[in-house]
Amino acid sequence: MTDLLRSRPVATPTMLAVFDDNATICHALAFEAALSRAEVAVGLIAADVGQAIADACTTLAIDPVILADEMALAGTLAIPLVARLRTALTGSAAEAVHKGATSQDVADTVLMMQIRAGATLLLADLDRATAALRDKAARHAETPAIGRTLLQDAMPVAFGLRFAHWMAGIGAAAERLRTDVVENACVQFGGAAGTRAGLDGKGAAVAARIAADLGLARSEPWHARRIGIAAIGSSLGIVIGALGKMARDISLLSQNAVGEASEPAVAGRGGSSAMAHKRNPTGCQVALSAATRAPGLAAALLGGLPQEQERGLGGWQAEGPVIADLFLLASGAAAAMADVAEGLEINEAAIARNLDSAGFGTDIGESVAIACALITRYER
Repeated sequence: MTDLLRSRPVATPTMLAVFDDNATICHALAFEAALSRAEVAVGLIAADVGQAIADACTTLAIDPVILADEMALAGTLAIPLVARLRTALTGSAAEAVHKGATSQDVADTVLMMQIRAGATLLLADLDRATAALRDKAARHAETPAIGRTLLQDAMPVAFGLRFAHWMAGIGAAAERLRTDVVENACVQFGGAAGTRAGLDGKGAAVAARIAADLGLARSEPWHARRIGIAAIGSSLGIVIGALGKMARDISLLSQNAVGEASEPAVAGRGGSSAMAHKRNPTGCQVALSAATRAPGLAAALLGGLPQEQERGLGGWQAEGPVIADLFLLASGAAAAMADVAEGLEINEAAIARNLDSAGFGTDIGESVAIACALITRYER
């Protein structure tokens, strides 16, 4: 079974691949291999033992369907996965698998590897959106249009100022996400109670080597200290909200009675099953749907912050699916709105008509200076 009919319309294929079952298993095995190499390097296990474990991690074939059933019973991915590794090995190598680690070390490190990969994909689409918006903001920085407050005609503004504000919102959200991932996407290695016991005082060195091997930041154990996860999830929620702001405005500008802007015409997108004349803002729909779902997901991560003592029950176990959902929603929204930004069709005749109809003149105040300041701030 798959859930592509639910997940593919809201997420990109590349982001789905980052969080799919095969990627999760691959990352978990990569953690175990990195652990074995690190423990060889610091003299905790013999070289041939570490090589045997690393080789098994590379060659072991695991059926995600069977593993999922075992995980449902065990309560964690690591228990059945480590059991399979030990079965594939013999003697000292079987005994040395997972030495000094705990199930949460695997789960948290896997999630952080997926966060790093997901953020790279997402930031590329956010950069694409801001670049397109920056160009359109500059092009229309002096185009007078009727501004609207409380959904009513207000005073004139530069049409390009709208683009500049969308760009600034998305750009600021992207920078926040980039910073949170750099600072918080850390290796987790603490062992059963977060003390790195049984490693002859070499736990910090092992953790540093695992981090370098897997491309993560170093960290002391953070099993019950979930600030980093909550920060990344909150930043994803803000990204989705910033994209939703742009989507909300464009969907309003594309209404028949307004007609100032419309999504690019793409074959197969935006049609109606019942009304052939319609051209629906489907890209905006993707972003607005994501913006509706994201706050509850981010709130779940905040609700999980007060975790119990050294390692919690139920809190951290809830985070992986929530983070995955936020990345999936963000990916679909970012890709959709980047496409919209690049191909947005602007009807200057409608802009002029609506401005003239409002009857408030053409004084756009300091719109040009404000737009230029925002453009300059987010130039890359």
